[in-house]
Amino acid sequence: QLQLVESGGGLVQPGGSLRLSCAASGFTSDFNVIGWFRQAPGKEREGVSCISSSDDSRYYVDSVKGRFTISRDNAKNTVYLQMNSLKPEDTAVYYCAAAWGSIATMRDWGEPYEYNRWGQGTQVTVSS
Repeated sequence: QLQLVESGGGLVQPGGSLRLSCAASGFTSDFNVIGWFRQAPGKEREGVSCISSSDDSRYYVDSVKGRFTISRDNAKNTVYLQMNSLKPEDTAVYYCAAAWGSIATMRDWGEPYEYNRWGQGTQVTVSS
């Protein structure tokens, strides 16, 4: 079955950058959408961005538009999340997730229930 492994988290100062990676292995062709989510302490898991393998469409939550960029390297079965101009409110555990369905069939790409496989998460802390 598909396995997802996140990496690239860490401690960064406000205004800094990080690049998260989500490496997929297993039945990678069965999944159409890879999403990035985050969960801060005491808060619900929030969809940050997603990318479709069928048409390369990309979506972002409003709070990260213009700062985060999602991309993928098909040869490496890896999806990246480039995070620039980081703010303390970006502090969270970041997860990648894979969905069988297409974005067109989703009610809301940012809802965790739309996704079928999850990685273990990587901590991002933005603090001076």
